[in-house]
Amino acid sequence: MSDLPMLPVRVTVKAVVEETPSVRTFYFEPGIPSSPGQFVMVWVPGVDEVPMALSSATSITVQQVGDATTAMFCLKPGDALGIRGPLGNGFTVSGKTLAIGGGVGAAPLLHLAVEGKVSTFLLGARTADELLFAPVINASSNLKIATDDGTAGHHGVVTDLMDEIDLEAYDHICVCGPEIMMLKVLERLHAAGVADRGQFSLHRYMKCGIGVCGSCATDPHGLRVCRDGPVFTGADLLESEFGRYARDATGSKVVFPWAKKAEE
Repeated sequence: MSDLPMLPVRVTVKAVVEETPSVRTFYFEPGIPSSPGQFVMVWVPGVDEVPMALSSATSITVQQVGDATTAMFCLKPGDALGIRGPLGNGFTVSGKTLAIGGGVGAAPLLHLAVEGKVSTFLLGARTADELLFAPVINASSNLKIATDDGTAGHHGVVTDLMDEIDLEAYDHICVCGPEIMMLKVLERLHAAGVADRGQFSLHRYMKCGIGVCGSCATDPHGLRVCRDGPVFTGADLLESEFGRYARDATGSKVVFPWAKKAEE
């Protein structure tokens, strides 16, 4: 464990950019050298420490969903955060890569796109105002957009765009977004016989972030999202809890609403 960051490093917020009404990017110094898809544990002094994906070596892109992120939305340039990382693995790509991002899940995929490693990028959001990083992604990738309400691009969910894609033409398919979206992507990859080419960035409740506490271990293999992930292949996920349930802070199963309906 000596190679893992145990204590947070103090970083200074240099800029705060409002990406959408509910998402902001916080730029900080010093930067965190990392690979696309890795994450950090962010300590918000006096509030909590939570896992967050890096959108670049000097930024995290945050959706306001709880106490820690609400506190972060009050930060301004000059304020401080604590960061431990980088942690976990990342996306491993070569050749031709397809990226599929939904909502704030576009953040860890942005890192890949900016490095010129994404051939085609399928980007989805509920509405045009919530699309993340579209101009930046469009500058380096073939960008295709879908919005639930039809205010930009295809009127529908981002997985609809996969109908236009020859999945077998891609060496790697990198995915991040709401779990129901990623589940639908995995189902399509499995049906096409290319689940092993998929790389999915999972979100699970975490405490330590370094593989000790086991709070983010997944069934049935015991793989830890913080240490063995957060990026897993589609083949890893096919026979797992993925898309069915997760665990809360007490370790209790929380079945996803769509999984409950499927069981009824």
